[in-house]
Amino acid sequence: MSLQQLYLALLIGGLVLLASIVGTRLATRVGFPSMLLFLLVGVAVGEDGLGLRFDDVQLARNVGTTALAMILVEGGLTTLFGDIRKVLAPAATLATLGVLGSMVVTAAGAHLLLRSDWQLALLLGAIVSSTDAAAVFSVLRFLPLPRRVAGLLEAESGFNDAPAVILVLMFSSVPFVFEPRAAIADLVFELLAGSAIGVTLGYLGAFALRRIALPASGLYPVATFGLGLVAFAAAGESHASGFIAAYLAAVVLANSGLPHRSATRSFAEGVGWLAQIGLFVLLGLLVDPSELTGDAVAAIVVGLVLLLVARPLSVVVSLSGFRVPWREQIFLSWAGLRGAVPIVLATFPIVAGVPGSHRLLNIVFLLVVVFTLVQGPSLRPIAHWLGLTSREATREIQVEAAPLDVLDAELLTMTVQPASRLHNVTILELRLPDPAVITLIIRDGHTFVPTFDTRIESGDELLIVTTSSTRAATESRLRAVSRRGKLAYWFDEYGEPE
Repeated sequence: MSLQQLYLALLIGGLVLLASIVGTRLATRVGFPSMLLFLLVGVAVGEDGLGLRFDDVQLARNVGTTALAMILVEGGLTTLFGDIRKVLAPAATLATLGVLGSMVVTAAGAHLLLRSDWQLALLLGAIVSSTDAAAVFSVLRFLPLPRRVAGLLEAESGFNDAPAVILVLMFSSVPFVFEPRAAIADLVFELLAGSAIGVTLGYLGAFALRRIALPASGLYPVATFGLGLVAFAAAGESHASGFIAAYLAAVVLANSGLPHRSATRSFAEGVGWLAQIGLFVLLGLLVDPSELTGDAVAAIVVGLVLLLVARPLSVVVSLSGFRVPWREQIFLSWAGLRGAVPIVLATFPIVAGVPGSHRLLNIVFLLVVVFTLVQGPSLRPIAHWLGLTSREATREIQVEAAPLDVLDAELLTMTVQPASRLHNVTILELRLPDPAVITLIIRDGHTFVPTFDTRIESGDELLIVTTSSTRAATESRLRAVSRRGKLAYWFDEYGEPE
C-alpha cells in the first residue's frame, strides 16, 4: 500500500467513524441499539453499496472475537457489583440453562420448519441463543428500570456469551460427532476455569494497581482495561472461556475501589464504542444484501420461534426456582436482544468448513436486523405497560469531575411524582444519610439551591450527591419517605425495592 492509499483509507475510515458516531444520537432517541446503524453503514460501504469488497471470513472472525472481548471488558468496568449481587444466581441460570433451552427449542424449530439437518439446526440454535452484551448495555442503561431487572439482564448478557461460544465450537466439528457426556464436561470445565481465571486476575490486578505509582494518571485506565484483555487471553490459552474471564475480571476491577474510577469508566466506554463501531461496520461489509433475499423467510421463521417460544420458555424454566414476578419475566423474555455476538458466531462454522454454513450467516444477519427493529423501540412502552418504569427512580449521571472521583461520590437525579409523599417534606425532615445531600432543585424550569427549611414539591427534580457506600441507604430513604412520608420509619417502611 502506497502512502497515498494509506491516506485515502484513513480518510474513508475516519468519515465512516464520524458518521457512525453521529448516528448513535438518532439510534438512542428512536430506542434501538446503535449497532443497527453501524451494520447498515458497513452494508452501504460494501460490495453492493460503494463497492468495497471484503470476503475474508477468518479475519472477520478474529477481529470480531477481539472486539467482543473488548465490549465485555467495557461492560464489566461499567457494572456496579451492587446492581448484580442479588441476581447472580438467576443470571447464571439464565446464562447456562437458559442458553441450552433456547438452543434446543430453536434447533428443533429450524429442523422441523426449515428441514435443516441437525448439525446446521443445532449451530443455528447455539448461535442465536445468547443475548448480546453490546445491544443490552446500549439500550437498557437509558431505561429507568428497577435495578434488579436491569442488573439481571446485564449480568446475563455478560455471562451467556461463553456458553454460546463453547456450543458453537462444539457443533462446528467436521465430521460432526456429538458425545453428550464429553460435551457437558467440556462446558463445565471451560466455564469454571474461565471464571476462576477472571476473578483471580481481577483481584491480583486490583492489588497491584493500588500499590504501584504509575508516572501518569492516564495510565491507570489503560492498565485496568489491559488486565481485562489479559484475563481473556490467559483463559483462552488455557482452553477455558475467555469471554467469561474478561467480564468477571473487569467486574472485580471496577468494584475494587481503584483510583481514577471516572477516568477508567470513560476510557472503557470510549474503547467499547470504538470496538462496537469497527465490529459492526466490518460485519456489515461481510454481508452482501443481494444474497439475503432468499433467506428472508427462514430468518423470520427462526426469529419468531426464538422470540415467541424459545426465549419465553427458557426464562420461565430458568427462573422457576427464583421469586421473579411474572411482569419481570415477560420483560426479560422480550428484552433478549441479539446483536454482534450471533453474527460473529456465524463465522465460526464457515471457517471450520461446515457444509452449508454460509447460509447461516445470511439468516443470522437478517434475524438480527429485523428483530432489533421490532424489539429495540418497543422496550420502553412494554416496560411502561408492565409497570416496570418509574420517573421517580434515581438515575446515575456520569460527570467528568475529579472531585467526585476523589470523594468516591456519585451524582443522582430523581423526579417527585404527584402521588409521592415527598411532597411538602422539608430537606431537614427528609434526613438523608450523611454525607448525602440534595444540591439542586429544578422546579417549573427554575433551578435553586435548597436550604434546610425548603419544602419539596410534586414535579421537582432533585439532584443528589452521595457516596458509593451510602448510595443504597440514600435511595432506600427516598423510597421510604415517598411511600409513607417523613414518619416512614414509624410505619416500618424502610424503602426496600419492590
